[in-house]
Amino acid sequence: MAFADLSLLGILKTKMNWHQSRQSVLAHNVANADTPDFRPSDLKPMNTRDRVRAPQLAGVSAARTHQAHFAGGIISPAGNGFTTDGAKGWETTPAGNSVVLEEQMIKVSANQFDFQVASSLYARSLGLLKTAVGRGR
Repeated sequence: MAFADLSLLGILKTKMNWHQSRQSVLAHNVANADTPDFRPSDLKPMNTRDRVRAPQLAGVSAARTHQAHFAGGIISPAGNGFTTDGAKGWETTPAGNSVVLEEQMIKVSANQFDFQVASSLYARSLGLLKTAVGRGR
């Protein structure tokens, strides 16, 4: 069995490939920042929850130790209570170009950080596996 056959390493490798593809899309957006009628594009977010078959965690409720305390609701790991409205907040130029360099640079920076996290996890996972096998020296 090769290291790449393990599900966690496969997911991390796919995630790094996704970030690499997203970086090229964002670079294409920045390169066309002055092109009339150009609309920026982005990749569909990668959903790693579908790839990992983790057991469902039960909700947790807060313990009420005194009658003066407020009763808390159930805290569920499935939802965080935040919603997205899909509103754009960025402008379109008179030429019809809707590329905002600040927005693209924020996306590039976040993408770079996420790629570094995934690659660091991948390298450390390989190191742990090599140590477990006895070849980590």
